[in-house]
Amino acid sequence: MLSATRVQTKEQLEQCLHIRKEVFVREQGVSIEEELDHYDESPESCIHVLLTDDAAPVGTGRVKAFEGSSAKLQRIAVLASMRGRGAGSAIVQAMEQAAREAGYGRAVLDAQCQAEPFYAKLGYKPVSPDIFLDAGIPHVRMSKELS
Repeated sequence: MLSATRVQTKEQLEQCLHIRKEVFVREQGVSIEEELDHYDESPESCIHVLLTDDAAPVGTGRVKAFEGSSAKLQRIAVLASMRGRGAGSAIVQAMEQAAREAGYGRAVLDAQCQAEPFYAKLGYKPVSPDIFLDAGIPHVRMSKELS
């Protein structure tokens, strides 16, 4: 059964980072230097969310302050074995709930272009038609009201 938890311990954070390294570094070829930053130094650096399936870590994402009352949803990753099974939706919904609880009224994310239809199904809309590269991967900025 899928369960999302706000990361509280260094061990949980390490599980999140392991998932991100698997997805972004190994699968997509992003350098470790681009993938990790100061928000990954401790569970208190920002809101990290860990998704488990029967206690096994399978997905992650992080939420941080963006502009005004907006939260930035970042580093959303699901292990390949769990894709297409609701894990992506579960992690995004948990991140949105964490953002709401932190007082944010809007969520913003930079979606890989290939994932834009997935985020659209969750209610996200492109902020502009502009496509940009992040870690050499085409992205589009999207947002959603969290009311």
